[in-house]
Amino acid sequence: MNRSEKATVIERLKEELDGVPSIVVADFQGLDVGSVTDLRDKFRAVGVQYAVVKNTLMRKSVEGTDRETIVPLFKGNSAIAYHAEDPAAPAKVLTEFVKDNPKLVLKGAWLDGKLLDESGIKALATLPGKDELRGKLLSVFQGTATKTVRLLVAAPTTFVQVLRAREQQLS
Repeated sequence: MNRSEKATVIERLKEELDGVPSIVVADFQGLDVGSVTDLRDKFRAVGVQYAVVKNTLMRKSVEGTDRETIVPLFKGNSAIAYHAEDPAAPAKVLTEFVKDNPKLVLKGAWLDGKLLDESGIKALATLPGKDELRGKLLSVFQGTATKTVRLLVAAPTTFVQVLRAREQQLS
Protein backbone atom coordinates (compact mmCIF):
# COMPACT_ATOMS: atom_id res chain seq x y z
CA MET A 1 0.00 0.00 0.00
CA ASN A 2 1.55 3.30 -1.09
CA ARG A 3 1.27 6.66 0.72
CA SER A 4 -1.68 7.97 -1.26
CA GLU A 5 -3.67 4.79 -0.60
CA LYS A 6 -2.85 5.03 3.11
CA ALA A 7 -3.92 8.69 3.16
CA THR A 8 -7.19 7.72 1.48
CA VAL A 9 -7.84 4.99 4.05
CA ILE A 10 -7.06 7.38 6.93
CA GLU A 11 -9.46 10.02 5.55
CA ARG A 12 -12.17 7.43 4.99
CA LEU A 13 -11.83 6.19 8.58
CA LYS A 14 -11.92 9.77 9.90
CA GLU A 15 -15.15 10.47 8.00
CA GLU A 16 -16.82 7.19 8.99
CA LEU A 17 -15.93 7.50 12.67
CA ASP A 18 -16.83 11.17 12.95
CA GLY A 19 -19.89 11.42 15.17
CA VAL A 20 -20.23 7.74 16.09
CA PRO A 21 -21.23 7.29 19.75
CA SER A 22 -19.05 4.21 20.36
CA ILE A 23 -16.34 2.05 18.82
CA VAL A 24 -15.68 -1.52 19.95
CA VAL A 25 -12.28 -3.08 19.26
CA ALA A 26 -11.80 -6.85 19.03
CA ASP A 27 -9.05 -9.33 18.24
CA PHE A 28 -10.33 -11.77 15.62
CA GLN A 29 -7.27 -14.06 15.52
CA GLY A 30 -8.18 -17.75 15.47
CA LEU A 31 -11.66 -17.33 13.95
CA ASP A 32 -12.37 -19.38 10.86
CA VAL A 33 -13.95 -17.93 7.73
CA GLY A 34 -17.40 -19.34 8.57
CA SER A 35 -17.40 -17.69 11.99
CA VAL A 36 -16.31 -14.33 10.58
CA THR A 37 -19.01 -14.55 7.90
CA ASP A 38 -21.61 -15.34 10.57
CA LEU A 39 -20.41 -12.35 12.64
CA ARG A 40 -20.58 -10.03 9.63
CA ASP A 41 -24.14 -11.24 8.90
CA LYS A 42 -25.19 -10.49 12.49
CA PHE A 43 -23.67 -7.03 12.26
CA ARG A 44 -25.32 -6.35 8.92
CA ALA A 45 -28.74 -7.35 10.33
CA VAL A 46 -28.60 -4.56 12.95
CA GLY A 47 -26.79 -1.95 10.84
CA VAL A 48 -23.40 -2.18 12.52
CA GLN A 49 -20.27 -1.45 10.49
CA TYR A 50 -17.39 -3.91 10.98
CA ALA A 51 -13.90 -3.59 9.55
CA VAL A 52 -10.49 -5.13 10.04
CA VAL A 53 -8.07 -2.23 10.34
CA LYS A 54 -4.33 -1.68 10.24
CA ASN A 55 -3.24 -0.42 13.64
CA THR A 56 -1.03 2.41 12.38
CA LEU A 57 -3.71 3.71 10.01
CA MET A 58 -6.34 3.57 12.74
CA ARG A 59 -4.08 5.42 15.17
CA LYS A 60 -3.50 8.15 12.60
CA SER A 61 -7.22 8.43 11.80
CA VAL A 62 -8.15 9.16 15.44
CA GLU A 63 -5.13 11.36 16.12
CA GLY A 64 -6.16 14.81 17.32
CA THR A 65 -9.80 13.84 17.93
CA ASP A 66 -11.75 12.96 21.06
CA ARG A 67 -11.41 9.30 20.02
CA GLU A 68 -7.63 9.42 20.58
CA THR A 69 -8.05 7.61 23.92
CA ILE A 70 -8.69 4.38 21.98
CA VAL A 71 -5.12 4.25 20.57
CA PRO A 72 -3.70 1.84 23.24
CA LEU A 73 -6.12 -0.87 22.08
CA PHE A 74 -4.53 -1.15 18.65
CA LYS A 75 -1.92 -3.85 19.14
CA GLY A 76 -1.96 -7.18 17.35
CA ASN A 77 -4.92 -8.08 15.15
CA SER A 78 -7.62 -5.43 15.37
CA ALA A 79 -11.14 -5.08 14.08
CA ILE A 80 -13.56 -2.28 14.86
CA ALA A 81 -17.34 -2.30 15.10
CA TYR A 82 -19.53 0.79 15.30
CA HIS A 83 -23.06 2.00 14.65
CA ALA A 84 -23.90 5.50 13.45
CA GLU A 85 -26.54 6.10 16.15
CA ASP A 86 -26.81 3.25 18.65
CA PRO A 87 -23.80 2.93 20.99
CA ALA A 88 -24.99 -0.41 22.41
CA ALA A 89 -25.59 -2.27 19.12
CA PRO A 90 -21.98 -3.39 18.40
CA ALA A 91 -21.46 -4.39 22.04
CA LYS A 92 -24.64 -6.48 22.07
CA VAL A 93 -23.71 -8.41 18.93
CA LEU A 94 -20.12 -9.00 20.04
CA THR A 95 -20.95 -10.13 23.59
CA GLU A 96 -23.49 -12.63 22.22
CA PHE A 97 -21.02 -13.84 19.59
CA VAL A 98 -18.21 -14.30 22.14
CA LYS A 99 -20.38 -16.74 24.14
CA ASP A 100 -20.24 -19.26 21.28
CA ASN A 101 -16.85 -18.21 19.86
CA PRO A 102 -14.33 -17.68 22.68
CA LYS A 103 -11.51 -17.15 20.18
CA LEU A 104 -12.83 -13.64 19.54
CA VAL A 105 -11.33 -11.38 22.19
CA LEU A 106 -12.89 -8.08 23.17
CA LYS A 107 -9.99 -5.65 23.61
CA GLY A 108 -12.01 -2.65 24.72
CA ALA A 109 -14.21 0.15 23.51
CA TRP A 110 -14.47 3.90 23.25
CA LEU A 111 -17.69 5.50 24.47
CA ASP A 112 -18.08 9.28 24.41
CA GLY A 113 -14.43 9.96 25.15
CA LYS A 114 -13.96 7.20 27.72
CA LEU A 115 -12.10 3.93 27.31
CA LEU A 116 -14.00 0.79 28.38
CA ASP A 117 -12.54 -2.62 29.20
CA GLU A 118 -14.26 -5.96 28.53
CA SER A 119 -16.54 -5.62 31.56
CA GLY A 120 -17.48 -2.13 30.36
CA ILE A 121 -18.43 -3.57 26.97
CA LYS A 122 -20.63 -6.17 28.67
CA ALA A 123 -22.29 -3.43 30.73
CA LEU A 124 -22.84 -1.40 27.55
CA ALA A 125 -24.45 -4.45 25.94
CA THR A 126 -27.06 -4.63 28.70
CA LEU A 127 -28.30 -1.10 28.03
CA PRO A 128 -31.55 -0.83 26.06
CA GLY A 129 -31.13 0.00 22.41
CA LYS A 130 -32.44 3.05 20.62
CA ASP A 131 -35.62 1.32 19.45
CA GLU A 132 -36.33 -0.05 22.93
CA LEU A 133 -35.97 3.44 24.42
CA ARG A 134 -38.28 4.88 21.79
CA GLY A 135 -40.89 2.24 22.62
CA LYS A 136 -40.67 3.01 26.34
CA LEU A 137 -40.99 6.73 25.70
CA LEU A 138 -43.99 6.17 23.44
CA SER A 139 -45.70 4.04 26.09
CA VAL A 140 -45.17 6.84 28.65
CA PHE A 141 -46.77 9.35 26.29
CA GLN A 142 -49.69 7.04 25.52
CA GLY A 143 -50.22 6.20 29.18
CA THR A 144 -50.46 9.86 30.12
CA ALA A 145 -52.94 10.60 27.34
CA THR A 146 -55.08 7.58 28.27
CA LYS A 147 -55.19 8.60 31.93
CA THR A 148 -56.16 12.16 30.96
CA VAL A 149 -59.04 10.97 28.78
CA ARG A 150 -60.29 8.64 31.53
CA LEU A 151 -60.17 11.50 34.02
CA LEU A 152 -62.13 13.80 31.71
CA VAL A 153 -64.76 11.13 31.02
CA ALA A 154 -65.05 10.09 34.70
CA ALA A 155 -66.56 13.37 35.97
CA PRO A 156 -69.61 13.49 33.62
CA THR A 157 -70.17 9.73 34.02
CA THR A 158 -70.19 10.03 37.80
CA PHE A 159 -72.56 13.01 37.60
CA VAL A 160 -74.99 11.05 35.39
CA GLN A 161 -74.86 8.10 37.81
CA VAL A 162 -75.70 10.42 40.74
CA LEU A 163 -78.68 11.84 38.81
CA ARG A 164 -79.98 8.33 38.02
CA ALA A 165 -79.67 7.30 41.66
CA ARG A 166 -81.58 10.43 42.75
CA GLU A 167 -84.25 9.74 40.11
CA GLN A 168 -84.70 6.18 41.43
CA GLN A 169 -85.02 7.54 44.99
CA LEU A 170 -87.77 9.94 43.97
CA SER A 171 -89.79 7.35 42.03
